[in-house]
Amino acid sequence: MGIPQQGQSPADILQRLAAYKQHDMAWQDGRVLGYIYSAGQEAEELIKQAFTLYLSENALDPTTFPSTLQLEKEIARMTADLLRGDEQVVGNVSTGGTESIILAVKTARDWARAERGIAQPEMILSQTAHAAFHKAAHYLGVKPVVVPFHPETYQADTAAMRAAITPNTALLVASAPNYSHGVVDPVPEIAALAAEHNLLCHVDACIGGFQLAFMRQLGYAVPDFDFTVPGVTSISIDVHKYGYSAKGASVILHRSKELRRYQIFACLSTTAYAIINPTVLSTKSGGPLAAAWAVLRYFGQEGYRRIVREVTEAARQMMDGINQMPDLRVLGRPNMCIFAIESDTLNVFQLADVMRSKGWYLQPQFSADPLRPNIHITVNHATVPHAAEFLQDLAEGVAETKQLEPLDMAVVKSQIDGLLASLPPEETAASLYAL
Repeated sequence: MGIPQQGQSPADILQRLAAYKQHDMAWQDGRVLGYIYSAGQEAEELIKQAFTLYLSENALDPTTFPSTLQLEKEIARMTADLLRGDEQVVGNVSTGGTESIILAVKTARDWARAERGIAQPEMILSQTAHAAFHKAAHYLGVKPVVVPFHPETYQADTAAMRAAITPNTALLVASAPNYSHGVVDPVPEIAALAAEHNLLCHVDACIGGFQLAFMRQLGYAVPDFDFTVPGVTSISIDVHKYGYSAKGASVILHRSKELRRYQIFACLSTTAYAIINPTVLSTKSGGPLAAAWAVLRYFGQEGYRRIVREVTEAARQMMDGINQMPDLRVLGRPNMCIFAIESDTLNVFQLADVMRSKGWYLQPQFSADPLRPNIHITVNHATVPHAAEFLQDLAEGVAETKQLEPLDMAVVKSQIDGLLASLPPEETAASLYAL
């Protein structure tokens, strides 16, 4: 398909877009339990207006668009305050959790080279850490050293981390929580280990930062994970997840300006304009900045506490209901509103398919030794009114799944592994996108 020879009318273009969207799942009713974070129509309308107001502004050059820098500073300050950072904590807004994590790893790499003389830096992370760390390692030439997690708590194994430290170690990673099971790692132990060995410690709070911080304010039991923990040197937190902003807004925070300078890229040696990039991107839309700034002010702390309480109680209702079903169980003891379920009696991927036929999206998670296949569930504010309906549909879905001919997951996995192994990475990606 090439660019049309003749331009099309706005009405025709919007009609075509609407037709494309008919193939997507309708997320507005809270039945897509992953990827989507919605806090209501009024908030979304404000986000759209704020985003559109800054649709063309480019945060690449704050001397041309100084308001974009002001927005970024205020967003960083608000999130630093939420995570109980002092005035020395500094940060930047990125396009998402993956970019924030890449920046944290870049900071550690460049710090290790400059301060420790390490030519080939390593980072130690649990098997439960997000794949973004592996992407960062691949991009940046940092060696990932993966250690096991505790098979009952699903927390990172601190003793295994200690044993994995070498003279090349630059960074220890903790999750708050891990995405797969919603469990917060023992951050104080990991951060203390990092401090003991003069290492950096990054806390990935991309999905949990907002939810956990306001849960703590409400009196829920929340493990320590923020800047009050000695030894934590950086934290990533996404405004576009449980901050409920538009996609494209995460924050990377550092304990000091001295550490943050290793995040920055500058180039003055070309014939073009000088480049000074605190984040990965050069051109940087003002839209996500304006939307994130607007939603933080719209809800305020009181509004977030209300939302967090409602989401937490709905998630607990769902987890309690699942644990009462003989065929299902929640893995571990999740610390917030994301969790995973597995079964001894049925194929959970078939269950996910049955639930999809009922209008629910549940996210499959393949087996990773020692775990079996399981299903991930993310509860957001749009799901709150539908918690009881979900449990009813899930109970019916279990009964229907048990009537199906079971799939042999070992065969399915071997077929997928064989397909992926037969293709180079670029062809693997192309094949997946062609499905």
